[in-house]
Amino acid sequence: MDRSKRIIKTSVLGIVVNIVLVAFKATVGFIAGSIAVILDAVNNLSDALSSIITIIGTKLAGKAPDKKHPYGHGRVEYITSVIISVIVLIAGVTSGKESIEKIISPTAADYSIVSIIIIVAAIIAKLLMGRHVKKVGKEINSGALVASGSDALFDAILSVGTLLAAVISMIWHVSLEGWFGAVISIFILKAGIEMLVETVNSIIGIRADKEITDKLKDKVCEYPEVHGVYDITLHNYGPTQIIGSIHIEVDDDMTAKQIHKLTRAISADIYMTMGIVLTVGIYASNADIPQIAEIKKSLNEQKEAHEGILQIHGFYADTEQKTVVFDLVIDFKFDAKEIKDAVISEMSKKYPEYSFYAVIDSDYSDS
Repeated sequence: MDRSKRIIKTSVLGIVVNIVLVAFKATVGFIAGSIAVILDAVNNLSDALSSIITIIGTKLAGKAPDKKHPYGHGRVEYITSVIISVIVLIAGVTSGKESIEKIISPTAADYSIVSIIIIVAAIIAKLLMGRHVKKVGKEINSGALVASGSDALFDAILSVGTLLAAVISMIWHVSLEGWFGAVISIFILKAGIEMLVETVNSIIGIRADKEITDKLKDKVCEYPEVHGVYDITLHNYGPTQIIGSIHIEVDDDMTAKQIHKLTRAISADIYMTMGIVLTVGIYASNADIPQIAEIKKSLNEQKEAHEGILQIHGFYADTEQKTVVFDLVIDFKFDAKEIKDAVISEMSKKYPEYSFYAVIDSDYSDS
C-alpha cells in the first residue's frame, strides 16, 4: 500500500473512533451535567475534523506536478496542518471559556457506574488508537499522522483527569469539573500553538535535519574520488519531496568524462537510497603540491583565529595566475564581511605574491 493510501486508511480509522467517542462522551456529559466530559467530547470532535482535513490535504498533496507547480503539491500538507492547528486553538479557547464559567458558577455533576465505564473504555480506545496512528506516521514519514497519534495519546492522559473528576464527584460530592476543564483547555491550546509553530517553521524553511545531512555526507564520501562534501542545501517540497545540492572536492586533473560519470553515480545513488533529488557541484583540489599545501594550512589556521568561522572549504590556488579562492562559512551571529576582510588581509600579508578571493557561504546545515 502506498503512502497516501496508508495515511487515508489510518485517518479514516481515527475519524470512526473519534466519532464513536464523541457520541458516548457527549451523552455521558449531558446526562451527568459534566463540563469536563463534554469538553473531552469536543476535543474528540476536533480530532475527527482534523483527520478529515488530513485526508483532503493528502489527496491534494498527491497530485502530480504540472507546469504551474513543477515541484509537485506536497506543501499542501503544511497548509492543512495550519488549518488543523487553528481548529485545535479554537477548541482550546472555547473549552477555556466554558470551564471558567463552570468555575464561577459550579454545579455538581451526577455520574453513574455506566458513565465511569464509558470514560475508562474511551481512555483505552484512545491509547490504542494513538499508538497505532503514531507508529504508522513514523513508518511513512507523515508529520500529520505522528502529530495525530501523539495528540490521541495526550488526549488519553487528559481523559484520565476527567475520570478522576468523576470519581471525586461520586465519592466526595465535590465539583472539580470547571478546574479539570480549564486544565484540559490549557493543554489543548499548548498543543495547537506547538503544531502551528512547527508548521510555520516548515513553510518558512528550517535547518536541514542533521541526521539526514550526516547520512548524505557519509554516503557521498564513500566514493574514493571524493575528498570532501560541502554546501549541503536541502529544500523540502512536502514530507517526501526533498530537492538539494552539494559540492564535492575532487582532484583537479579529473577529466570531464570522469566527473560526469562520478556526479551521475552520486545523484542516482542518493535518490535510490534517500529519495533526494540532488545536484552535484565540483570543487577542484590541488593541495597535494607542497607550496599550495602550506598556503592551505595557513588559511585553515584562520579558523582558530576567528571565532565566527565555522568552516573553510573550496580552496584552490592557481600558481600561474597567482590567485587563491576559497569559501568561508560564517556563524549567523557574526559580521561575515568583517571576518572575510580580516582573513584576506592577513593572508595577503603572509603571501603578498598571491591575490586572495573569498566567497561567504551561509550556514545552511551542520555538515
